[in-house]
Amino acid sequence: MAEPNAISLPARLEAILYLKGTPVSLKELARLAETSEQKVEQAMLALEAGYAQRDTALEIVAGNGNYSLQLRAGLGELVRDLLPVNLSTAALRTLATIALKKRILQSELVELRGSGAYDHIKELMTQNFIERKRQSEGRSYWLSLTEKFHRTFSVLPTNGPEGTEPGADSTTDSVSNDAAFEAA
Repeated sequence: MAEPNAISLPARLEAILYLKGTPVSLKELARLAETSEQKVEQAMLALEAGYAQRDTALEIVAGNGNYSLQLRAGLGELVRDLLPVNLSTAALRTLATIALKKRILQSELVELRGSGAYDHIKELMTQNFIERKRQSEGRSYWLSLTEKFHRTFSVLPTNGPEGTEPGADSTTDSVSNDAAFEAA
């Protein structure tokens, strides 16, 4: 994988905004991108201008010191009609993050997506798009995709997911284990 600094700052900020799925402050963007707030402001201006010049479905929205990446006005209804499942946009973004990583620790996902990811995980488990297995060592859980995800989204499973934990001591968690879920 490329070093973070090998990827342009606007591209890194775009990735952060996409994965967060909610407005992010200038200070938080600077922290996550590992750069100064001044550089983030300059890069966000360039990113906003780039989106404004292109005819895309997405736009950068700035307000109250926060930035977000969202669908342009008027496209919400179109997208809602195209979604094959009844998932919120935020839950779909969380699912996309899990799909990109193939397998991810719940703690890492929450760091990327924010504390709302706990609700997304519960929703995705309820609809059987992901499964959760406790780490053999540690307090977090491994999140991975289910067969239903692969069928629903017509995505072929890959060999050996990233982040595979050594050993087979982990056990699959079910939706009914809410007490352990809430404690995580």
